[in-house]
Parts: sequence; structure tokens; C-alpha cells
Amino acid sequence: MEVSELKSYDIYDGKDKVLGRLGSAVAKQLLQGKKIAIVNAEQIIISGNLPDIVHKYKTRLDLRDGADPTHSPYWSRRPDMLVKRIVRGMLPYDRKSGRNAYKQLRVFIGVPEALKDSKPIELKSKSPKTLYSGYVSVAELTETLGYNTPT
Repeated sequence: MEVSELKSYDIYDGKDKVLGRLGSAVAKQLLQGKKIAIVNAEQIIISGNLPDIVHKYKTRLDLRDGADPTHSPYWSRRPDMLVKRIVRGMLPYDRKSGRNAYKQLRVFIGVPEALKDSKPIELKSKSPKTLYSGYVSVAELTETLGYNTPT
């Protein structure tokens, strides 16, 4: 993707944002026809108890259709792809409007060079320290699921 293309995107910074709240806000914007880029996907947090969250996503990774495994749902272990898949679940993906909205979403690990100078849209969110049940970052979750972070 070229630098000039990325300049037309609205940018959301995922650092210390709750995934569900960020995802729903982004899904609404996508359905309105906007182009959205999410940066720092690995620093987005998921609220809840770590063992429960890991069990939930391990179950999703292990889903296989016995007759034809190629027709099984696919869940990535990569942080950016996992966030993108979760936002997809908030869109009416089985309709053309949802598929077109999904094509306008870009998710990045870290901040790409082309977007370093851009100012992200501020999304009001609770601080992770105030969450009662605890939280886990997407990076921690994906490492637990088997993703090897490149060094």
C-alpha cells in the first residue's frame, strides 16, 4: 500500500484501548463509508480473566469441520489479523455492505512509517487499571496461543 493511500484513512491508536469498545466504534465508522486504520494492534487490551480469554480463543482455533476442514472458520494467531477478525464480527459481513466496509479496514502492528506524522483520533475509553475483572493485551494472548513475535 502506498503512502498517499494511507493518508486518506482515519487513524485510531489501539494503545491501552479496550478491544470491544474500539471495535464497535470502528465498525460504525466503516459502515458509514469511512476508511479506517488501526495502529498498535498488539497493545489493545481485552478485559477479563486471562485463563477464560485464552480458553475462549483456543476453542475457536481448534474448530474444524470433520468432513471438510477447509470449510472451517479461520482465526489467526497474529495480533493485527486477530483484531481485524474481531472487528469483522461486528460488521454484517454476510451482506455486501459489510464486506465493502471490511475492505476499508487496515490494522497494523506498531505504527508504519507512512503514518508516523498523522494524529490519531482520540477514543474515550476506560483505563485498563480500573477494570475490575482484569485484562490481557492482544500481544500476550497471541503469544499464549502460539504466535512467535518477530525480533
